[in-house]
Amino acid sequence: MSLAQAIKNEARRLGFTLAGITSAEPPPHFETYKHWLALGRNGSMGYLTNGHALERRRNPRLILPECRSILVLAARYPNPDSAGRPSGSSPTGLVAAYAWGRDYHLVLPERLKALVDFIEHYAGYSVPNHYYTDTGPLLERELAQRAGLGWIGRNTCLIHPRLGSYFFLAEILLGIDLEPDLPFTVDRCGTCTRCIQACPTACILPDRTLDARRCISYLTIEYKGGLPADLRPLMGRWVFGCDICQMVCPWNRFATEAYDPAFSAVPGIPSPDLERELALTRQEFNRKFKHSPIRRSHWAGYLRNVAAALGNTGSAQSLAALNAALQMDEPLIHEQIFWAIEQLRRRS
Repeated sequence: MSLAQAIKNEARRLGFTLAGITSAEPPPHFETYKHWLALGRNGSMGYLTNGHALERRRNPRLILPECRSILVLAARYPNPDSAGRPSGSSPTGLVAAYAWGRDYHLVLPERLKALVDFIEHYAGYSVPNHYYTDTGPLLERELAQRAGLGWIGRNTCLIHPRLGSYFFLAEILLGIDLEPDLPFTVDRCGTCTRCIQACPTACILPDRTLDARRCISYLTIEYKGGLPADLRPLMGRWVFGCDICQMVCPWNRFATEAYDPAFSAVPGIPSPDLERELALTRQEFNRKFKHSPIRRSHWAGYLRNVAAALGNTGSAQSLAALNAALQMDEPLIHEQIFWAIEQLRRRS
């Protein structure tokens, strides 16, 4: 058995659904990425324009000078259609499926370290390496496409013809020569534009990029200011992330393989009770989401999102919860609560 095949077998044993290998050559669409940044479509994510990180995205060897191969991996998370309907009568929010369970930043690095240990043991010597999952200066989806894991769809997600797009990506840069896989060169989106048509904020652009400033995922997670007034009514019930462009993708109908149990839904997370969530103190938020990706939105941002969702979906009965939350000393939350109260009064 070749070293490359042995690595892939071990990756699957560790819980990765897909594994592919590509070279350390610069990504061919780096200029497209630079143009996207120049147009300001990264919003407030200024770390993406950092010169040091930008150069590393252009050339992976600036991360690991000895890099000769890049192992790209994918782990499945639940299909959002599996959440089921909430049982209570209170208004509920929506959380992107990747955040239903344990934080992948806690789960996947342990597996990546175990895989590196296996590679070194199999090879019989120490191998220069560096690994990431969504945290490093790499153009992950482009590397994944080049490693044969799928194509980049119109919704900017990496899509596998059998598994769809519900998976996390991770990479290991290796100072060892491994036979690269053939890139996935076929565009199987065809003429389908369902993701573009379904996006409520029209953030998906014709050139297979998106304007983060209009993306619900960006607004509920990365953006730390007050939600743009024109986009608030379009955000619906989403309080952390958004799955709409993936849920309408026809390729996810074929995504039948079981998801990784490490990312199984924690009860109450997929469809949180909005009135109850709005009463969370900072300490309660930190305890509840200690091992969850939702911590990334921070307490004030999360309650801001919850208040917006209540404004979009709540009833007159929700006014008591909104008024009670005004006791919190946080202007960001207050701004959204006042907006939500106005929406409920108008509907009443």
